[in-house]
Amino acid sequence: MNRDDVAWSGYWPAAPTPFTRSGAVDTDALTALINLYAEMAVHGVLVNGSTGEWFSQSADERRTVAEVAIDAVAGRFPVVIGVSAYTARQSAELAVHAASAGADGVLATPPPYVHTSGDETVQYYHAVSTATTLPFMVYNWPRGVALDMGTIPGLFSRLADLDNVVAIKDSTGDWLSMLDTVEAVSDRVRVFGSFLHRRGLAALLELGGDGNIDGGGVGAPFAVPYYRAVAARDGATAREWVDRYRALSGRLINADYSGVYASPIPQLKAVMNLLEQPGGEVREPLLPVTDPVTLDALRAVIADSGIADASAPAGAGRG
Repeated sequence: MNRDDVAWSGYWPAAPTPFTRSGAVDTDALTALINLYAEMAVHGVLVNGSTGEWFSQSADERRTVAEVAIDAVAGRFPVVIGVSAYTARQSAELAVHAASAGADGVLATPPPYVHTSGDETVQYYHAVSTATTLPFMVYNWPRGVALDMGTIPGLFSRLADLDNVVAIKDSTGDWLSMLDTVEAVSDRVRVFGSFLHRRGLAALLELGGDGNIDGGGVGAPFAVPYYRAVAARDGATAREWVDRYRALSGRLINADYSGVYASPIPQLKAVMNLLEQPGGEVREPLLPVTDPVTLDALRAVIADSGIADASAPAGAGRG
């Protein structure tokens, strides 16, 4: 397989997994969230990625979340299931389930905590990516796994050559390193990275790259038309939309993907709840955002960015 075997591009939310206040997976809220993404016309969705709090779920819960999300998507856009785990066997078992449930692809980071070498990383990805015939997305997430694959010379090129690998999600905090990834492998695999800013627009139009996979999808009303303009090679319109997106995201997320006001996932779910979106609760070890001062700061970001009006259903206050 290669990049031409999938049509993965544009703006994808990394879906949070909604939990109830008692800590249970809220399948009704997850279904509502997927339907919200469809209304926003997103180009795909990642389920059980980092934002999906896979780390706090049992294997059975992860399978349930995957099944509910795939059923809710109902073929309206691609759905990729995250199968990150501590061993290749665990990841492969989740990948096999995702294939049986009807996923369009699977994704995994290297094993968290372990800090694998280049050869160990290639072996892990070979084992997991060949567990099924699904298209596979490699996920570079240094903030979460203590390994930046971009620092190992030639590693992304080796991974791009694996039979089922069709995409790389490069979420390094080093933007120039991400551009190195684009230059090295975007002729063979899709590259999702940090392109939702003016520098990213220049890269998309001149160097390459395929899209963003963005925690939660709150910025979809700005990011979806941005990528529509990018596809049309309409730089002027794209700049208007990306500036609006940055007025929101730039006040919430730092360059290293940490949150400005709280841990990223609690902060995201707080914003979603303020927007009356079905983000649900976080699960331990994360803590919900309850501080009134922090919530007021998040309300100010929402108000200043105009995202509430942009997110409103037709006829419900959108200008």
